[in-house]
Amino acid sequence: MVGDGHRGASTSLRDAQDEAGVPPGIWKGRGLAAVGLVAGDVVTERQAELLLGEGRHPDADRIESKLLAQGRSPARARRATVLGRPIEHNRSPETDKAKERIPWLGMHLVFRPPPTAHIAWALMGHEIRLMLELCQDIARDKTLEWLEDAVAQIRWKGGGKQRAGVRGGLIVAVFRHYESRAAESRPLLHDHAMVSIRVRRPDEKGTWGNLSADSMLAHIVAADTLYTLYFMEEVSARLGWAWEPREVTPGRRPVMEIAGIDQRLISWQSTRRQQIEDAMSVLTAKYEEKHGHGPGERAGYALACMATDRTRPPKRKEMRSLSELREVWRESAVRRFGAAIINLLAERARAAAAVVWARVRPVVDVVLAAVDVVAVVYVMRGAFKRHHLLAEARRYLSYVLRGRPHQPGLDERIVQTIVDNYTRPVGRGLMMTADLHALYPRDTDDQAVLRPLTRKRTVSLYARARLAAGALNAQVHAVRRSERLGSRTRPHTVAVPGASRSGPRLSRTDRKAGRAQERQQGTDVAALEQTRATIEAAAKMAVRLQEGVRERGVNHGPRPRPAPSVPSAPHTPPPRVQQAPGRTPTGGLA
Repeated sequence: MVGDGHRGASTSLRDAQDEAGVPPGIWKGRGLAAVGLVAGDVVTERQAELLLGEGRHPDADRIESKLLAQGRSPARARRATVLGRPIEHNRSPETDKAKERIPWLGMHLVFRPPPTAHIAWALMGHEIRLMLELCQDIARDKTLEWLEDAVAQIRWKGGGKQRAGVRGGLIVAVFRHYESRAAESRPLLHDHAMVSIRVRRPDEKGTWGNLSADSMLAHIVAADTLYTLYFMEEVSARLGWAWEPREVTPGRRPVMEIAGIDQRLISWQSTRRQQIEDAMSVLTAKYEEKHGHGPGERAGYALACMATDRTRPPKRKEMRSLSELREVWRESAVRRFGAAIINLLAERARAAAAVVWARVRPVVDVVLAAVDVVAVVYVMRGAFKRHHLLAEARRYLSYVLRGRPHQPGLDERIVQTIVDNYTRPVGRGLMMTADLHALYPRDTDDQAVLRPLTRKRTVSLYARARLAAGALNAQVHAVRRSERLGSRTRPHTVAVPGASRSGPRLSRTDRKAGRAQERQQGTDVAALEQTRATIEAAAKMAVRLQEGVRERGVNHGPRPRPAPSVPSAPHTPPPRVQQAPGRTPTGGLA
């Protein structure tokens, strides 16, 4: 609540925030109406202590005093201010399962833009700084709204078996910070969002309960990619800048950065990242020495967390305002790179954006996006859930659009296309995996095309995922090219990417029978083509024979006598010629 500074016991919260140079926290979320708060209100110390520290109403003092004045007992007056189950229940000796469990009352989310956005926010003019802060506000609020509408669930009964969407929404306290924990102060615009676990059930009474933590935690990556996508779109719309991917670690997913920002400034801003990477290299070497191979995705994440904890410096004690920090940052950047580079940051960003917009078409092909996303997720995870596909679909949109706005619901449409056409259920629950027979319909025996890509151990996991996605995209383009160049549309006996496969899923036996039927259908199609060609040749021969007979009759037969002229007789049409067998005048078979 006071940034990274220290706060004296006798210093009020607002004074400590002013000295630390951070703004006061504000309340967010649609659940504020249930506790008498309004979005944008300042978070007071007592409100945070009651709601986030004790699970009680943020105005519990007034409510409790009013009930005591009405003659209620102190225990009942206090119980009336508790939202849901009191935290003392977990400390009661009567509850065996929850006897030693520590109650938790909030969830901590951090919204942080890409590094080049920090550089532009710290070193450019005052107007650009305010615009980037506005983009941060909009992207954060939209992401919180998505969490409220699509993710947040409340659980009740034994083990949380019954779940439903929350009533109203979430209650969130947002605190903005300006700098990182590096030894030398560096710009780091980010927001800390404390989400209260207390939410209301969707019943008539609107009773209070606990937020489902596993649902929120499972969608954290999907929320992070959505926030990045929204932030990129707001920056491009308001400042006219474009984005381009930057490879931070070879073989890993790239991050999106503002085009035109000097890459040397990223190393100047990310001194904390360099400290973590140095410690990470040492931990990775020890891991390879112990296990005989490099760390996977989960082990790499655990090592990164360990490196972050080991290199975390202590909080600074001196407090400086944002204006003082901006002066220090600019002097440091000018001293290291020169004033010319710093002064031309905005101009170079606009020039680079013009180049990006001229080179990149903001068009999203749903089929190509679907095969790209499912290939990456399948190679990276093997078995996955819907939220894994959703996160990768949003990454794909950020790579393709480069900051241009996306159609609302396009990410969900891509995911639904994948689920309907390119996946099959596996195990229990909602787990699924890629349906290789649908992705490679001509290679149904051993997937000889896909396996060399996914098992190429000489490259990183993400590089293998990109190889598989490239192979699938090439296959889609090849199928479309053959359809365009074909003289006429021929019936396909294989599943083409983009064909709908809605309906009940088939078992392994049914799939084998289906493949046999496809081979039989292929034979039938060939026979049909041969029959059609024979009929067309016979029809042409019949036409030529009939024309020859007519010509011989005209040349060698008796000449027709002229009919007597009858002036008063009406005009009679010529006799109708019978159509020869074969093709009709409009085409097709007679």
